[in-house]
Amino acid sequence: MSSRSGSAGNSGNLGRTRVGKYELGRTLGEGTFAKVKFARNVETGENVAIKIIDKEKVMKHKMIAQIKREISTMKLVKHPNVNRMYEVMASKTKIYFVLEFVTGGELFDKISSKGRLKEDEARKYFQQLINAVDYCHSRGVYHRDLKPENLLLDANGVLKVSDFGLSALPQQVREDGLLHTTCGTPNYVAPEVINNKGYDGAKADLWSCGVILFVLMAGYLPFEDSNLVSLYKKIFKADFTCPPWFSTSAKKLIKRILDPNPSTRIMIAEVVENDWFKKGYKAPTFENADVSLDDIHAIFDESEDTRNLVVERREIIGPAAPVTMNAFELISTSQGLNLGTLFEKQMGLVNRKTRFTSKCNANEIISKIEAAAAPLGFDVKKNNYKMKLLGEKEGRKGHLAVATEVFQVAPSLYMVEVRKSGGDTLEFHKFYKTLTAGLKDIVWKTIDEEKEEEGSSNGNGGAAAVVSS
Repeated sequence: MSSRSGSAGNSGNLGRTRVGKYELGRTLGEGTFAKVKFARNVETGENVAIKIIDKEKVMKHKMIAQIKREISTMKLVKHPNVNRMYEVMASKTKIYFVLEFVTGGELFDKISSKGRLKEDEARKYFQQLINAVDYCHSRGVYHRDLKPENLLLDANGVLKVSDFGLSALPQQVREDGLLHTTCGTPNYVAPEVINNKGYDGAKADLWSCGVILFVLMAGYLPFEDSNLVSLYKKIFKADFTCPPWFSTSAKKLIKRILDPNPSTRIMIAEVVENDWFKKGYKAPTFENADVSLDDIHAIFDESEDTRNLVVERREIIGPAAPVTMNAFELISTSQGLNLGTLFEKQMGLVNRKTRFTSKCNANEIISKIEAAAAPLGFDVKKNNYKMKLLGEKEGRKGHLAVATEVFQVAPSLYMVEVRKSGGDTLEFHKFYKTLTAGLKDIVWKTIDEEKEEEGSSNGNGGAAAVVSS
């Protein structure tokens, strides 16, 4: 996950985009209102992630207050287990959050690749999660969407809580002392949140932590059902069973956390004193630095003083060509800078983003993807070596949207990234499997894999050079 202009030899690139002192690189992820890009501070050489929000969409959906809350939240929270925000900027049309760039991938990926974690390893991550959540609560901040996908790992395996887009600050608490916004991911959400009768943000966050601990140790969700009503019934009753490999003390703690009655549910202070939790526990060390909110006030200054604004400018370099990846950039696309995960057979682990390699030229790759996507009911929009695919049918979470980009790895080798930019992850998984079936003739395979494919009757060898993230 590196800047597209990190190599001096990228003379074939269409151009580089600069925002203030940051040079923007490839897209790391995107949602309805925001896109996250890799970036490099040209003054210090430091790698960062920049979350870019469209001002017009924010204004249209009356989200200024929510965006202010998100920025204020991340400014308030400075903790070794929380993804850090360095600064905030704005142009006339966009808002930019400059964030800590975390290279170790999502905790979700670790569960996907291992199936489940050993109890000691799961406890280590759970301890760091509780440290972060407890600190956030002490600052009056409630996350409200805790799940493995929002838990990142740095290069040293340290957990970082990210994505405060759904967080709540004290001013959102009503006169009854409760929060009233239903949000979060159904499988991880507390029963009182679903009930929509008001809830304690701290207790709801702890419930989500309990679900995460279960998933880390079991490798699957405690509450799972394809029917949403049936899923909610299971959550309301806390209808789950711990697998036999859980220790007795771990089972007891999880059952106390996943108590459907928030008034009798264990508190974080009690969790920290629990014997199972305390095993090998290390308290975090950090400094309480002074926080300035001046940059937040500046970008929302109604006088629109242009001195507070940055300019996004594009430097044209040469004719359009796929972005070239140097060795470091290629390695950094894999989890934790680990080359071993880059070309493994991981078709079963496709999550929200995946990649494959091809020896076909870039134009042929783009044409093949377009030809394979159109019959599946997708509207295709091309922009040089990037494509946007939008599903015509509405799915469980709206229309499935997929973004693809072609990168040049060597003169005759290209890497294609395919990622979900909207819609349901499971639907993306099904789409990707169908798409790759139509791309078998362009996906690169080693000699050994070609031999394996020839000897296989099920013809799955075409997905040999695939990596998920």
